[in-house]
Amino acid sequence: MIDSHHHLWQYSQEEYPWIPQESVLSKNYLLDELHAVTSSAGVEGTVAVQARQIIDETRWLLGLAAKSPVIRGVVGWLPLIDEGIEQMLDEWQHEGRLKGLRHVLQEEADEYFSRPEFHRGLSALAKTHLRYDLLIFERQLEVATAMIDLHPELPIIIDHIAKPEIHKGRISEKWKKGMCEIAQRDHVIGVKISGMATEVRDAEIDQATLHAYFEETLAIFGPNKLMFGTDWPVCLLRLDSYQQCAFMMRAFVASLSENEQQNILTNNAVRCYDL
Repeated sequence: MIDSHHHLWQYSQEEYPWIPQESVLSKNYLLDELHAVTSSAGVEGTVAVQARQIIDETRWLLGLAAKSPVIRGVVGWLPLIDEGIEQMLDEWQHEGRLKGLRHVLQEEADEYFSRPEFHRGLSALAKTHLRYDLLIFERQLEVATAMIDLHPELPIIIDHIAKPEIHKGRISEKWKKGMCEIAQRDHVIGVKISGMATEVRDAEIDQATLHAYFEETLAIFGPNKLMFGTDWPVCLLRLDSYQQCAFMMRAFVASLSENEQQNILTNNAVRCYDL
């Protein structure tokens, strides 16, 4: 299995203000912890994704990847709205394990999606071999689709199935409509089955509802675009362990063909991120 989405951090309140104090996340998650959980879950490779919006985050993750037999790729952060982004990309795209960039769009107002400076950065990114990870909530699907329509040459990977509002026993119609629309874009090359547990609005997590979201995403995008991801350690806010994420995904794909299972668990991440 390839885990297409996880984080690492050396915790401090100042650098990670979004992490709830005294939560399971407010401690270090570094290579030793990553190697332990991936080994016990049968995960052979990973993609580490940025958790801070500073250039040093990208540099730090690449440094960790160079020391790790597990991390095969990094999705980092660069200031896409910066006037000097083209020169930065010229320098950074030659880092072998840097596979893509991400901006935390879920925290931005809708107006950000149409900023000329942002689109200038995305246009520059499209001229490289890197991808763009799209991190949004379901309410942002419409403005996100308009944004990516302006960059048909930029490969897009959707994080956390676009973060639907998950309620027991039903599928969000707004999410489904938005995902059906965005799926028509050929340059949306991948969708991560990750991060669902933390979007559950109920006190208890209903496995059947999460399975239903997997099935809906599979029906919309097909087995050649879905990829397994844990969103570890953020997933620990609602799940017991990294291993639980892996076991849950194996259960989701169990009824599929062997080839479809292999694509979702491994091959799609390898292809989409050129691992």
